[in-house]
Amino acid sequence: MRGEETGQEPHMWSYVPLEQRIPTDHPLRPLRVMVDAILRELSPQFDQLYAQVGRPSIPPEHLLRALLLQVLYSVRSERLLMEQLDYNLLFRWFVGLAMDDSIWDATVFTKNRERLLRGDIARAFFERVRAQAEQRGLLSDEHFTVDGTLIDAWASLKSFKRKEAPPVTPDDSGNPTVNFHGERRSNATHASTTDPQALLYRKGARREAKLCYQGHVLMENRHGLAVDGCLTPANGYGERAAALEMVGPVAMSRRITLAADKGYDTRDFVGALRLLQVTPHVAQNTSNRSSAIDRRTTRHAGYEVSQQKRKRIEEVFGWLKTIGLMRQTRHRGRRRVGWMFVFSLAVYNLVRIRNLAECPA
Repeated sequence: MRGEETGQEPHMWSYVPLEQRIPTDHPLRPLRVMVDAILRELSPQFDQLYAQVGRPSIPPEHLLRALLLQVLYSVRSERLLMEQLDYNLLFRWFVGLAMDDSIWDATVFTKNRERLLRGDIARAFFERVRAQAEQRGLLSDEHFTVDGTLIDAWASLKSFKRKEAPPVTPDDSGNPTVNFHGERRSNATHASTTDPQALLYRKGARREAKLCYQGHVLMENRHGLAVDGCLTPANGYGERAAALEMVGPVAMSRRITLAADKGYDTRDFVGALRLLQVTPHVAQNTSNRSSAIDRRTTRHAGYEVSQQKRKRIEEVFGWLKTIGLMRQTRHRGRRRVGWMFVFSLAVYNLVRIRNLAECPA
């Protein structure tokens, strides 16, 4: 029989605790355990960022848990995140808020986040996540892969103007008409008025130029976990320089291999890896040229294994762009974009660790 609508009269009280409303097998529960352990370790570092007197601000633990939810559920703005926190009991439980706790204003949330930016908490959080993976025996200490990806800046090509040009009154302040066809534009003479640190970059021949940054990831080959990451300007040379910077500390303890795609097949890069005692498992680029990788590397079976494993780094970039809000950043400036890139990498590792714990090999 058809059920009768009871109307919109709300109940005065709820007798079900928030903890009991979340299913025991919910995917966020193991993440919450790992995050709580990391935040306890970061507590002394939080104390250094805040004064001992004054008006209490948003707890940094609440900030980081809320940012983690924003990345994990692809919430595109802080205002939508605050809206979700207001009525989503799952979000309230994960952040650590009671049912009746008031929600912060989006502007207040953003300003409090800046304190974590100054303290480089994203890097500290990422290192604690990596330490948890190491304690579980999930990281390889011999075989690694490096690659980079473009991240579209939060700026349009209309904002890419000549640096010394006098200001012009637009015909429409919201969406002005700009005709730049036939004009030669480069990073040397032009800059974005929206995000001056974003650079114009073309990924390849017959591809459109975009204002973007370049994100870099160093991945271990056993389970595809990110062990390091950074952000650089998209200038065409950042990939190899960032790779050497990330692999240097890893190569200090023992001999390792480093896989990479054809873009890293240059004599300077391969020579620098050999000086670091790193075996270069770089894909050979033989298009109208000779490769810097010779038979002394390719004849080993380990080289073929690295060529198969290195493709898993695209899974990291795919998750960052489809889930982690990194296809086009919502922030401006290299420092903010880099902070969110490293933090999103940490969230990816948390999800990967949880999945590996549930489905052991």
